[in-house]
Amino acid sequence: MRKLAFAGLAAITAAVLTTVGVAAADPPPSSLVQVADFGANPGALAMYTYTPAGLETGRPVVVALHGCTQSAADYYAHSGWPELADRWRFEVVFPQQSTSNNSLKCFNWFSTADDTRGNGEAASVKSMVDKAVADHGSDRSRVFVTGLSAGGGMTADLLAAYPDVFAGGGIMAGLPAQCATSVTEATNCQQNDQHLTPAQWASKVKAQYPGYSGPWPRVAIWQGTGDYTVYPVNGTELRDQWTAVHGVSQTPSSTQSLPGGTTLTTYADKVQLYSIAGMGHGTAVDPGTGATQCGSTGAYFLAGICSSYYTGVFFGLDKGTGTTTTATPPPTTATTTATTTQPPGTCVNASNYAHTQAGRAHQSGGQTYANGSNQAMGLWNTFTTHALRETSPGYWVLADGQC
Repeated sequence: MRKLAFAGLAAITAAVLTTVGVAAADPPPSSLVQVADFGANPGALAMYTYTPAGLETGRPVVVALHGCTQSAADYYAHSGWPELADRWRFEVVFPQQSTSNNSLKCFNWFSTADDTRGNGEAASVKSMVDKAVADHGSDRSRVFVTGLSAGGGMTADLLAAYPDVFAGGGIMAGLPAQCATSVTEATNCQQNDQHLTPAQWASKVKAQYPGYSGPWPRVAIWQGTGDYTVYPVNGTELRDQWTAVHGVSQTPSSTQSLPGGTTLTTYADKVQLYSIAGMGHGTAVDPGTGATQCGSTGAYFLAGICSSYYTGVFFGLDKGTGTTTTATPPPTTATTTATTTQPPGTCVNASNYAHTQAGRAHQSGGQTYANGSNQAMGLWNTFTTHALRETSPGYWVLADGQC
């Protein structure tokens, strides 16, 4: 399985790669350092680190997982995590996949030999965490993981497999934990609604470490509404999964507008969903020197908002030695609205034909799909009706019986 290419993603990204080009050249070796011997490495991964000069003991660790076709150097160069590490003082670990494991250098988030506790690539990442903590006297209670695409899928799997290791996670255009156990299932997860309840999603997490009762990692989910590599429904499924793990409602406790067409919905300060209107597949960055800016554009690093900054704030990395349980995004000029009953956003009940005419859905092959979530709605005609709710700009979900 490890030597199989991620066939579904390969087919989808082949055309994209011809237009977006390649990422920037590797950074100077004095900045990104390879750690040759970091302990048990059953997943045959490489470990790279970025350590701010004079890093003190007792500081956090962030593990950052690249996407398919990328490298540790790409994620170092573009994600913004190194500059935040300098500002807020923490260690960054950049695991790197190889073509001998996966021909597209995707982390094997869909293989139980690699994405479960004590096994393969997941166990290798755990060894990297142990090495970083030992080398720098890091704070084990403040270890976090984030990743893009296949790295995002592996991030979710790591949070499920090692909830006792990771205090939080940031999933960029990723997949729910344990959504797939084969390449074929992986492609299906990328593109389609799996029609599981929040409780069913949560059970996939809790099965990874039987007997563990918490605390569970806090999770920030990032999803572009125009992503047709990892479809937007994955953001909704991740929201359902991790709110259910935490035992909180899928109704947002607050909604906030952020830069770059981003809508942030928060769920009891345990889960955040950042929905970026119109953004395709990639990690959101915002080049510049402003307080909330970081990163640089490149292949699969898309301009709009610095996701690393807001994720870091959610982790509490900007709080010095403070707690990670009350971190919130910085103040903006946008309005924050608390909700206590129905989910936010416009709710419309209409025929599938009317939904497509109004831009709430689209049709393909005579079938209708909600814009944003891509949820199947049935035949494209004036007789089949559904309710749709707009949970963020351009992102519509089925809401039958709610309006």
